[in-house]
Amino acid sequence: MVFCRKCSDSGLIIHDDFVEQCSCYKQRAITSKIVASQIPPKFQGFTFKNFNLGFYSKSSIDPERNKSLRDIAASTLLAAKSFVNNSLTDSSTEGLLLTGPVGSGKTFLACCIANELLSRNKKILFAVVPDLLDQIKATYGSNKSNTVTESDLLDSAREVPILVLDDLGAHNYTDWTRNKIFTIINYRLNNLLPTIITTNINLEDLEEHLGERTTSRILQMCKPYRLLVDVDIRMQLAKAGK
Repeated sequence: MVFCRKCSDSGLIIHDDFVEQCSCYKQRAITSKIVASQIPPKFQGFTFKNFNLGFYSKSSIDPERNKSLRDIAASTLLAAKSFVNNSLTDSSTEGLLLTGPVGSGKTFLACCIANELLSRNKKILFAVVPDLLDQIKATYGSNKSNTVTESDLLDSAREVPILVLDDLGAHNYTDWTRNKIFTIINYRLNNLLPTIITTNINLEDLEEHLGERTTSRILQMCKPYRLLVDVDIRMQLAKAGK
């Protein structure tokens, strides 16, 4: 996929008698900066190979789907791998909405997707939603040395070929917050750009937190999967001394 049709991803536009820097150059620099700052070092080694299905019970059954938590997790893992494979050939592949309680492996799996795509040289932005919103708010200050604007941050999230929005959780959403999230989601839906979203909000409660228009668009662009565990995976690791 060619990200920029103006320069064919070269960063330069060649005219008959001069060369100019393409407008996408600054955008790529900003996106790269955000990617580097948003995937914590601890998460950069997360891969599909170390996504451990052993944390999900074989005996506990989800009554809504009549499947074990292990089978549900296995299906979600398969969907994540399929997303990676599909995105390599289809720039408008359907996204994923990963829901589940805290400590159920949503962020881990999203990082597996991000790291695998980055290893395949795909352009991807991994943004933790609360951090992204804080970054946007920080642009409103009087710090003259801050060269990144609100528009830069929003454009990066809107236009990057593949976006991971992590921790779209049950925070105290204001009209301002909902509007920023909506503008990202709406742009990506209209431009057929794949998006991975993780949230601890139940599917049936999304509208209450995000509003009808944003929820409707998320469900149009992302296939929902729910990870469930009997015990928070972080607690399981802590008890095992890991």
